[in-house]
Amino acid sequence: MTATDPAADPAVSLPPARHRLARLLPEDPVLRRLSAITLVNTLGNGLGMTLAVVYFTRVMGFGVGTVGLVLTVAGACGVAAGVPAGRLSDRYGPKRVLVVLLAGQAVCAAAYVLVHDLVVFALLACLVAVADRGGSAVRGALFAEVLPVDGRVAGRAYLRSVTNVGLAVGTLGAAAVLQLDTRGAYLTALLVDAASFGVIAVLYGLLVPATPRAAGHAERAASGPNPALRDRTFLLLTGLNGVITLQFVMIEVGLPLWVVRDTAAPRWMVAGGLLVNTALVIVLQVRATRGTEQPRAAALVFRRGALLVAASCLVVGLAAGLPGWAAALLVAGGVACQALGEVYSQAGAWALSYDLAKEDAHGAYQGVFNTGMSGALMLGPALMTSVVIAHGLAGWALLAALFAAAGFGMTALVRR
Repeated sequence: MTATDPAADPAVSLPPARHRLARLLPEDPVLRRLSAITLVNTLGNGLGMTLAVVYFTRVMGFGVGTVGLVLTVAGACGVAAGVPAGRLSDRYGPKRVLVVLLAGQAVCAAAYVLVHDLVVFALLACLVAVADRGGSAVRGALFAEVLPVDGRVAGRAYLRSVTNVGLAVGTLGAAAVLQLDTRGAYLTALLVDAASFGVIAVLYGLLVPATPRAAGHAERAASGPNPALRDRTFLLLTGLNGVITLQFVMIEVGLPLWVVRDTAAPRWMVAGGLLVNTALVIVLQVRATRGTEQPRAAALVFRRGALLVAASCLVVGLAAGLPGWAAALLVAGGVACQALGEVYSQAGAWALSYDLAKEDAHGAYQGVFNTGMSGALMLGPALMTSVVIAHGLAGWALLAALFAAAGFGMTALVRR
């Protein structure tokens, strides 16, 4: 068979539709497997995230305030889980720890459908949060082990795009369940979500390679203080990234409240804004990782993203008091600006979280890094409602200044 024979070229031999699909898939076989696992996971998450609170209140019969308090306590437990989960992944290997956490999450999430007692509900919610946030930290360490060093950030970006696809499809499924609004539909959806954790636990165990660990690595990881907690540079990085993480609370909590309460923009802009954000992240996240190969360059990318998010705050804040069409244009522009800032800031943060960590302690470092993010996500709603929304344009300007300060602070930190 000669080189000019069409059959010699796999790309030519594929039908056009399959050829386009093949071009979208990553070349690294491990990343392909991680992508499939992530898609299954986020399809379930899209169902669970959208329906859980509705199920707890409408089907289980708990009050809205009670559910809010339970989920706040559970969120605090999740924040506390990141650091020990990261240390365990250094000790026993991230793959093993992640499989255990996912299996536990599957059991606890499935048990929701059997619970009618408030204390048991609270206990399950805390266990689910611990498994979820601990698993997030362990995944970061797993990616550091199984992906090539020069492909970690691009790999995480690709998985982030897959995450948004899965969440979007899962949310559409949740919309159908909400339309049916029956106990059976809610129970089925939550059991599907719980089953997805069990499925991906098996897939991680079967499809993701376990990297060999150097002799004595486990003993070193288990002994002595946590190196990440003694690394002041990394702690500052974690804090600055925690600040920029508030953008997710801004787009999910602050923007909807602002559009509905304080602007004349049509209410469908809330859902439309989230869809625009999701679509832009899917398309742009991988491209945004270019130029993050060195720490200083990654810090500049992070700063670019932080300034774009800061600008989006000012644009959205100016929408109050304007006619509906003008407010809608500003909200749309602000959402697009935030999405661009999101992909850049995330790309820079991922690169720095790996570059500034010790290569033999990624679990400890990713545990601390994810704890900073979890803390911001827990405190963010109170900040949005009591400071940003409550003070109008001044509140949005304050938030913009906070994001900009994080961006300049990151470049100053890395320059040191």
